[in-house]
This record gives sequence, C-alpha cells and structure tokens, in this order.
Amino acid sequence: MQRGKRSVGIGRDLRTKVNVNLGTSTGKVSVDDEIEKARIAETFGDDTISDLSMGGDITAIRRSILSHTTLPLTTVPVYQTVAEHGFRDMTSSDILDTLRLQVKEGISSCVVHCVSGEMLKRYKKKKRVLELVSKGGSITSAFMLPNKCENPFIENFDEVLSICKKNDSVLSLGNTARSGCIHDARDSMQREEIRNNAHLAAEAHDAGVQVIIEGCGGHIRGDRIGRYVRDQRKISPFPLFVAGLLPTDIGAGYDHIAGAVGGSMASAAGADYLCFITPAEHLGLPGPDAVKEGLMAFRIAAHIGDTAKYGKDGPDREVAGLRASLDREGQIRCALDPARARELTDGEGECTLRLCGNFKSSRPLIG
Repeated sequence: MQRGKRSVGIGRDLRTKVNVNLGTSTGKVSVDDEIEKARIAETFGDDTISDLSMGGDITAIRRSILSHTTLPLTTVPVYQTVAEHGFRDMTSSDILDTLRLQVKEGISSCVVHCVSGEMLKRYKKKKRVLELVSKGGSITSAFMLPNKCENPFIENFDEVLSICKKNDSVLSLGNTARSGCIHDARDSMQREEIRNNAHLAAEAHDAGVQVIIEGCGGHIRGDRIGRYVRDQRKISPFPLFVAGLLPTDIGAGYDHIAGAVGGSMASAAGADYLCFITPAEHLGLPGPDAVKEGLMAFRIAAHIGDTAKYGKDGPDREVAGLRASLDREGQIRCALDPARARELTDGEGECTLRLCGNFKSSRPLIG
C-alpha cells in the first residue's frame, strides 16, 4: 500500500501491520478531532489509517486528514454515497462516482463489500443472535434488497478494477458476514463469502490490481481463532486483514484489550494486517486518547503475533538484557511508548522502584 513516497508492505513473511480507524458520525462532527486522531496514529507508529466519516462535509474531512498526515489512507466509498444521497435515492452510478472521486484524490485503498444477491437470499433463512454487523456490508445489502438488484460492486467489478488500477489503489474486499458475537462465528454465509472473495481477489490480481481480503474478523471464540485463520490462508494466498478480533463479548470499556488478545492470536496464526479497536468499541465514537490506547494495544498484539509467527524476538532480548543490568533508562528508550514508560517511573534514579525498593528480584543473588 502506497501514498506518495511512503510504502507499506502487507502480506506473507512481512511484519504484521496495524490500521487505525478515524471518522465522524452523524451525531458528532469535529474535523479537529479527526485530524488529532490521525496525528496521534502517525506519531505512535501506526501503519495505515481509514477514514470512515459519515457526518459533515465528508470530502473536506478526508482532504484535511490527507493534508495533515503521510500515512496511507483507506476509505469505504459506500459510506459517503449513502450519507450524501440516502438509501432511497442513491444509485449504482452514485456509488461508482464516489469511488472514482476518492481514488482520484489519492486514497491508497478502498473497501468494497461484495455480498451477492444469492448470499442474501440464503441468509434470510439463517438464525443469528446478531444479524449483519458490518456497516459497509449492511448498507450495500440495504441497497440491494429493496431495489431487487445485484450488488453494484459485483455487477461492475471490471469497472471497479479499472478505477483502482488507474491510480494503483489497493482493493480491499470487505467482510460482510463477519460475526457480531462469538456464538455466530463461521456459519455457511461466512464460508461462502470467503470463497467468493478468494475468487474476486484472484480476478483482481490477474487484472494487475493489488488486493487484500478482509476475513476472520468480528467476534470469534479464542479456541477457534487459529483454526479459522489457517483455513482462510489455505483458500487464498492474498494478504489477510482481520478486524479486531474479539474472543469475548464481555469486555465493554476494555475491548481494546480483548481485541489485542484476539489480534495477537490471529497474527500468530497467519493474519497479515490488524484493524485496531479502542476502549470505546460498542459504546461510542472514540476520542484522541482512546485512539492512542487502542493503537498501542494493537501494536503490542502485532509484535506478539510476529514473535510467534517468525520467532523474531530481538527487541525483547534487548530489553531483557537491560533489565538484567538494571538499566532503567535503556528500558525506557526501548519501549513502544517511551514517554508513557517514563511517566510511570518514580524518578529515584537507577532502578530502586518504590514497588520493590532494595529487594528487587533482578538484583544479583550469586557473585
């Protein structure tokens, strides 16, 4: 994924990358907040950002974010289309026009949800605790059903590929059928979507378009995460983007922690790209502080996943050596967030922390 001179490699044998979601809602529009979130993401080591705005002047908000950051930016074009035209009046042409506009402005990636009409027919007969929880997938489905039409992204897939190829934008195939609770994971609709997205990804690749598949996202019980990720990797070789994921439904207020646990498990099993979660998940629009908390949790998750996936634990070995030599300053320098680490020290010099004082366990016992 590229933006200007900045390139971010996503895929097999590469470091697991992290994405931060930004964006306004219809109930809360603050361009300054979104810019601040984007700045925080870039400052604290994020790899990519997604603007999911649905309130205010969406084009102006996106341009402001682009002008204040250098990170690759992803959008979900159908969000802006429905926000500006409404469900009743928007057309397939409107959806494609929005995609063209966003790609022309320099977005690095776009998400399209390719749920088919046949999938929706079968889905009506399924019973889930929670129905479709993917916003982009739900919007696309809500357009298809009353209009009794096929998915415009599927009907016009060649045009979608042409638009993306023209500006070298990455096509991200959305995860419409992802589960909204751990009890709904891996039903027949999800399995069909995995197969369909794998087929569409191959078409995109053959057309010279870079492609990512969103899958195994949402809520999945912990004992199933590794198996589901490995199964998907067998079906498709393309980079796998995982939203979250959450191995429990009881973490409201702390879902960034639950998500980081699930994300580390997914990364270890082969996921290439994690979408962060903040403490505000399921509760409200996150503020700048929540964005930082979520990002740091998922950077840790990605690192844990990579140590399991590749065995690359050099940074951990370095910190261990610094702790053994009681080099607190060195430990702080090696932290993912040195400022935060320094904030939590007691300022007494060396390593006589108040918690342990002179009885700290790493002091030499033999010698």
